[in-house]
Amino acid sequence: MGLDIRIPLGLIFLLIGGLMSAYGFFTRNSAAIYEKSMGINLNLTWGLLMFFFGLVMFLVGRRQKWQDDPVDPRPWEKTNRPKH
Repeated sequence: MGLDIRIPLGLIFLLIGGLMSAYGFFTRNSAAIYEKSMGINLNLTWGLLMFFFGLVMFLVGRRQKWQDDPVDPRPWEKTNRPKH
């Protein structure tokens, strides 16, 4: 019941991480902006880390919500077998 904080948190990290990694991917050839970070593309690196963290948080939140479904949590485990 209620909102699981992992779902919106995962979506935020997915969005920000995706934007950062896309920016880092498209600017990977311009070495001028990465001189201060010793030539390391921090936008791409941290963007991918944030993206995968957001993906894990979102999937774990969705899995928990699916398992806690009060309507029919596991329909394949029904015991409504025909009686002989």
